[in-house]
This record gives sequence, C-alpha cells and structure tokens, in this order.
Amino acid sequence: MARRIVDISVALKAGIASDPPHMLPQIDYVTHKQSAPSVAAYFGVSLDQLPEGEYAAVENVRISTHNGTHLDAPYHFFSRMNERTVPGGEPSWRIDEVPLDWCFQPAVKLDFRHFEDGYIVQPPDVEAELKRIGHELKPLEIVLVNTRAASRYGEADFIDAGCGMGKAATLWLLERGVRLTGTDGWSWDAPFSHTKRRIEQGGDASLIWEGHRAGREIGYCHLEKLSNLESLPADGFMVACFPVKVHRGSAGWTRAVAIIEE
Repeated sequence: MARRIVDISVALKAGIASDPPHMLPQIDYVTHKQSAPSVAAYFGVSLDQLPEGEYAAVENVRISTHNGTHLDAPYHFFSRMNERTVPGGEPSWRIDEVPLDWCFQPAVKLDFRHFEDGYIVQPPDVEAELKRIGHELKPLEIVLVNTRAASRYGEADFIDAGCGMGKAATLWLLERGVRLTGTDGWSWDAPFSHTKRRIEQGGDASLIWEGHRAGREIGYCHLEKLSNLESLPADGFMVACFPVKVHRGSAGWTRAVAIIEE
C-alpha cells in the first residue's frame, strides 16, 4: 500500500496579507555573504579563507504564535475550560500541555465552500454534510472545515473570506468526542468584519468569538490557516499536526499534514 503525504499548511511568509496589519510577521533574511564577516572576525581569519567568502544563511523572525498555520490551545480561548464537567471549570491547557494524541488521529473533511462569506455554520449544516459524505463521527477524530478562504490566502480579502463555525456547531462536535478541529480560514469563527456588521445591526457581544468560546464548556484545540483541503478525500485519512512546544503558550506553529494510504 502506497502512502501519500499532503501538506495542508501555509508557508510563513512576510509581505502578504495573511493577518490584520498589526499582526503581520516580519522576516529578515541574512544571506551567506552577509553573515560571513562576523564569523570571520570571531575566528580571526580573513573572508577569503571561508569557502567562496560564505558562512551561514539565517532568518531573523518576529512573529506571533498565531501567524502561519498554527494550533490554538484552549488557553487561547479563555482562562478556564471544561465548565460542563468541572464545577467552576479548570485552568485552560497551554500549548505545551495539549495531549499529543489529539494531534495524530483519523480525520474527516467538511466541505463548506458553498456557504457565503461570513455565514455561521450551525449543527444541521454539520449533520447534513456528514450525511452527504456518509460519515459517522468517532471520538478524537479531527474535523477539518474547508471554506473558500484558502483560495484568498495572501490577498487583501483573506481575513474576510469564508464561513465560520458557530458556538452551537462547535459544541455539537465536542459533545461527540471531537477534541481537535481545523479551518482554512483566518479564524475558526466567522470573519470579524461580518460579526461587527451583525452587532451594528442589533446583535450582542455574545456573537464575538462564539466558536472559540465553546472551549469554556468543553476544552478543545483548533488549527487555523490550513491549505490544500480541496485535494483531500472526505474521510479515510490521518492528520498529524504536532505543535511547536512554546512554554506556556496559547498556540504553536505546526507543519500540518494529511496522510493518505492508497
């Protein structure tokens, strides 16, 4: 049996519209030539004694743990989690506390590309899609949501593109044992610009981050800024998304991949 590994991560790249302006990553690329003088001086040799006057290529990066494809820990959503099962809740897990077995599990893909930008997915939408693809959820399965957002990655409208998962739909998944989800959008929730409009039209503050806030009731993690989901089957594959171990972090970057046995 052949194994195919599909990269479902985006490249961490500066100079594109991947996040709101105040959150954009910065990457300073140091070339082999640029790094050579300092190392030559350190060792007390001349530049021409180094191979072609070169030393090491290095990148100096200023980023948030939420830049690029990353895994959000329950701590990102709220300071407490599991309020349904623990009286008063318990301290939310940080990224270095997330169980690693959550991060390598069979997965299913929900195709929601047909929903308009800003649409808030509800439980009947999830049930209908699972019925369409003939899949019954199992505990710890990873649920990926394919919106249209990935097609706009790097474009000015990326953070406003795609549907989002509402609180009720998120809890519907968590109640069935799902503990890790993912989206190709900037956020698991509907884009903020659409939520802001709903509030201006009479909605209340409970609309803000409603999908994320589901983690107060049942702790979970989710991936954001995935890519290439349209190339995956609806089910029958594994996802590996181990996060970088950021001490007490709210998230960790990951090279998320889908593993398909063919």
